Formats: sequence, structure tokens, C-alpha cells
Amino acid sequence: MAVDYTTRDGVAVITLNNPPVNGLGHSTRAGIVDGLARAASDAAVTAIVITGGGKAFSGGADITEFNTPKATQEPTLHTVIKEVEKSAKPVVAAIHSVAMGGGLELALGAHYRIAAPGAQIALPEVKLGILPGAGGTQRLPRAIGLEAALNMIVTGVPVLSEKLANSGLFDAMAQGDLLEEAIAFARKAADKPGPYPLVRNRKIEHPNAEGFLQFSRNTVAAMSKHYPAPVKCVDAVAAGVQQGFDKGLAYERECFLELVQTPESHALRHAFFGERAASKIPDVPSSTPTRDIQKVAVIGAGTMGGGITMNFLNAGLPVTLLETKPEALDRGLATIRKNYEAQVKKGKLSAEKLEARMALIRPTLTYDDLKEADLIIEAVFEELGVKEQVFKRLDEVAKPGAILASNTSTLDVDKIAAFTKRPQDVVGLHFFSPANVMKLLEVVRGKETGKDVLATVMQVAKKIRKTAVVSGVCDGFIGNRMVEQYIRQALNMLEEGALPAQVDRAIEKFGFAMGPFRMSDLAGNDIGWAIRKRRYQEQPDMKYSKVADRLCETGRFGQKTGAGWYDYKAGERSALPSKLVDEMIVAYSKEAGVERRKIGDEEIVERLVFALVNEGAKILEEGIASKASDVDMVYLTGYGFPLWRGGPMLYADTVGLYNVERAIRRYTQQPNGDAWEIAPSIVELAAKGGTFN
Repeated sequence: MAVDYTTRDGVAVITLNNPPVNGLGHSTRAGIVDGLARAASDAAVTAIVITGGGKAFSGGADITEFNTPKATQEPTLHTVIKEVEKSAKPVVAAIHSVAMGGGLELALGAHYRIAAPGAQIALPEVKLGILPGAGGTQRLPRAIGLEAALNMIVTGVPVLSEKLANSGLFDAMAQGDLLEEAIAFARKAADKPGPYPLVRNRKIEHPNAEGFLQFSRNTVAAMSKHYPAPVKCVDAVAAGVQQGFDKGLAYERECFLELVQTPESHALRHAFFGERAASKIPDVPSSTPTRDIQKVAVIGAGTMGGGITMNFLNAGLPVTLLETKPEALDRGLATIRKNYEAQVKKGKLSAEKLEARMALIRPTLTYDDLKEADLIIEAVFEELGVKEQVFKRLDEVAKPGAILASNTSTLDVDKIAAFTKRPQDVVGLHFFSPANVMKLLEVVRGKETGKDVLATVMQVAKKIRKTAVVSGVCDGFIGNRMVEQYIRQALNMLEEGALPAQVDRAIEKFGFAMGPFRMSDLAGNDIGWAIRKRRYQEQPDMKYSKVADRLCETGRFGQKTGAGWYDYKAGERSALPSKLVDEMIVAYSKEAGVERRKIGDEEIVERLVFALVNEGAKILEEGIASKASDVDMVYLTGYGFPLWRGGPMLYADTVGLYNVERAIRRYTQQPNGDAWEIAPSIVELAAKGGTFN
């Protein structure tokens, strides 16, 4: 049963029972209405309490019903709230843990609200590109005031119940047992004759509502240029202020239906579901037993190792940090402390927490100190010979059942696993730099990686707040394998007629956080150079423009050397177009016998994005990624792909695969056309009007 109905001393208690967050699915909504009807017809019942079982009052809409007929089947949430409001017996919402979205809207429909401290209160719909659709934009301003409500609605950020204690949202804050106090409150409320108070009947008080709304509209429009929902939130609230509750409610509904159809909302919902779907591995059931991870070890205290360490310290897990030289270890510890001190200065961390986290580190210079670790992650130099030494040593010292992970970004995890006598315990954990900030974690599954190891590291990823995406073994895994084709197109366009600043500008205007050349300068151009040198040996038939090699030969490795594709002033990160580099590129084209031409921004964007799509399609064909949304999550959380476009594969679906195929075929006819080999699945899906997602 999605709803439990009991009575206590003349009070009906309707308990939502739809774990994990009591989503308001059809059976839950129907159960509430049935409970209200049952209470209404029972003469012994004088009042009603609605609460949530388990870990939430209600987290809102049941996401499993999104895009299904059940989402709009009667009773809708509007109908449920109407039934609550017109109850002749007082209805008290007893709120604990979580009241978000439709859950908060349901509570706002009750006659009274009592809350436990620590409950998270929010209307987060804006994060899905929509707005609260069951009266949230109308009732919340009447409950807590115009400014506070608008701030909650346009940001979607949760607020703790105690911070709203005196706002007018709650009639009481529970001091002890929430349900006991709610029942007592309800019984007292029933002593008074009805009708009982409704939030909808309250006035929105503000000294200058018109001026405030106009100011808010301008501010929100400037800050959310790629997202239509925040401005619509302001409009819906304004409609309630200017035209009253009923017209405001009708306008809210109109806005909701309009926003649900937008590509931005489609992209944000795709990302929301994609993140949840990424944690599900087709052949690893959720019942798979996991290993207990209490102690972690990290090998290498450089930028990557230090960042990885911080993730575990933040989650309260002790870390043994190993280096080969004392000065490298001291440097690593100093960097970790410095990173935390920066957070203290910004007020994001207390000095006590800083010391508590630093106290969780056990620095060491000997492998023998890794004997107790449950999970060991190496973050040493990206070279197979170096990895071999590390894993052979780990095989000797690590306890049986310890998970041995490599932070490699391109190397073969199966080869690394073969350096041990326990390949079932070896997995790739590819963190992205800076590892303590970036959300993405590529979990690389070797051919012998145990299912319990996979289930465990996915659980650990959740604990350290990463979005984990599983990849099979191939050169570069999902992200770097795709980015290689993206960079390849960028370099080809330099050879054919573009310049770095133009390429970056075009793709940044499309929405990328950073163009390929600014990105290369930040990462270090020598990294790509090392990969290309390896390619020349391993895949001599793969043709590359040598223009980037020419740049590296002059020692322009990017920001770290003060010069790369751009020039940099000492101590500054601003990329300044380089006359020297532009002249070098033009000279290179001449030398290569390529006649330069004008390349438009549309071509730049198509060639870069469709290079990602094409390689992503091949990755799916080979089973390296299990679903298109996994590819999208890698690009949304690790490579700065614009969130409002939903990732490369969803973007291709939005543009239409027929159009993607035509564009790629057009580019195969141009100079450097041999860099394109169209993925068979694009041709196949385009022919039948299919999509990746």
C-alpha cells in the first residue's frame, strides 16, 4: 500500500508509504483522497494528520511516472490539494526530513503545518527546467512573504525548517515526537469550529511589490539567459500578486505546460534521469553484496593524488598517503592544507573541520603502511612501466579482498590488472582534475573486474559525491577517446583556415565552458603531444594535423609555461591571442600545401560536436558504454558540455540524426575528410527516424 490509514484518539493519520522519498505517484495520490473520504465519513474522527513514513514527508512527484499516463491520471496533485483544502475536518501536515516540490505543495494545501527541526524545505522544479505546477508559485509567497518565496522558487535551493520557523509557513515546530505533537495539535484545532484557515486566502504583503518583481525579473533574466524557467517563475508569482490566487494558479499551469515542452527542460530532465541511470549497471543487480570500505590509501601526493585524497577526507574516511620522497610528501600535504584554508577564508569550512580533515591523513614513505587499506588508488605518472612497478608491489602488500584502483586516463586496465595475481580486485577509477572539485568519476571495468568490486566502487562514488559512469576498456575510455576526435577536428580546422581564438569563441558561444585551445593550454599541450607520439607508433594510418606538434616543439605548453595557443601575462589566466602562433599556423598551412579558406562558426560547431557524437556512437556500438545517457553524463559532468543542451547524444537526437548524418557526409568530402568514418548506428537510426536516447 502506498498510503497507510490509522486512527488515534479520534484523529485519522494518513501516512505516505512510497519509499524512498514518498513520491506522489498515482497510487499515493489516490490513497490520500481515499483516506480523506474515509475520515470525512467516520463520525468518530474529528481531525486528520498527513505525514510521511520512513525518511521523508514527501520528495514530490514520483519520477518513475514522468512521461507516462499515470503522471496526469486523476486524482492529480491539484485534485488532492483541493480535497485537502475543502475538508470539513482540520488537516494538519506533519513535516519531517524532506518536503520538496509536490510534497511541499501538498503541505501548503493543509489547514495547518507542524515541522520537525532539520527538515529540508524546497521547490526544486526550476532545476528540471519547469516551475512548481501544483500551486507552489501561488501559495508559498502567501505563506512566507514575496521576497523569501521568490528566492526559493527561482533557485530551487533547500532551506532548513528551523530557518523558516517564524516565516508563517509553520504553525508550530515540534519539540519532541513529531507525530504525537501533530495529533495533539489536530485535536486542539478540532475544538474550534470551521472553516479552517487556507494559505490561498492570505494576502501577499509587500511595500512595493511591482518594483520588486520588475527588479527580480531583470536580475533573473540576466543570470539565466539559457534557461526560460526562472523568468517564468517570476511571471507566475507576479500573476498571483497582480490578478489574485485563481488567475495566478491558472497562469502557473499554463507556464508549466509550456516549459515541459522546451528543449532546455527536456535536457535538464534527461540529465536528472541520466545521473540516476548511470549508477545502474545492466548485469550487476542492486542486490550484489559490497565490500566494506573503512580505510583508503592513495599513492602519489601530486595534484591528482592530493585532490583524490580530499574527496575521502571530506567524507570522513581516513587516508594513508604514500610518496617516494619526503619533500614530495610535504609538498602534497601543504597543497591539501592550502586548498582547505582557501575554503575557510570563503566561509565554506570551519577551522575545526580543516584540522579534523587533516588529522585523517596518515603520510607515509613505505608500502608496508598500506596493509590495512580496503581501497588503494594509485595516482602516479601515466606510463605503463611505472604502473607495473606499483601494482606488482601492491600485489605483495595489500590484504586479500582489498580493491586496487588505477587513476589512469588512457592506459589499458586489463594490462594493469595482469601485473597482479588478483585481476578480479582491479578497477579503473579515473578522477578528473581538479579531483576534489570535478563531479565525474569514470569507473573502468576490466574484463575480470568482480561484480562486487563494481558495486562497491559505485557505492563509494556516491559517498564522495561523484557522478560515476562505467566504461569498458579502450584507449581513452569514454571521455578522452571522444575528446581526441574533437581535438583532431579542431586542429584540422586550423590547418584549413581557422585560428584558435575563432574556434574557441564559436564553441563557447554554443555553450561550452571552454574551447579546445584554451582547454589544451590549461591541461598542458605536452599531454596531447605525448598521446599523439604514441598514436604515430600504434596507429600510423591515423592522420593528424602536425600543427600542434609544431607549437610544442617551440616549448609552448600552455599556462604553465606562460605561452601556448595563447599568450599569458605572469600571474594571470586570461588567454591573449598570439600573433606569433597565428603566423605559425598560416605558415604551416602553406608548407602542408593547404589553401586556407574562411570557415564559419556553424561549421566549427558542427565539426566539433558531431565528432563527439560520431565517436560516442561507436563507443555504444562496441559496448564500451551501456547507454547513450552515460555518454552524455560524462560530457555534462567532466567536459563542460552545456547542461541546457543535455550532452552530445541528446543534442544529436534534438537536431535529428538525419541531419547529423548529412552533415558528416558533407565533411567527408572536404580536405581532411578521411578523419571521418561515420558510425553505422547513426546511418541506421537516421534511416528509421530513431534516436540514441
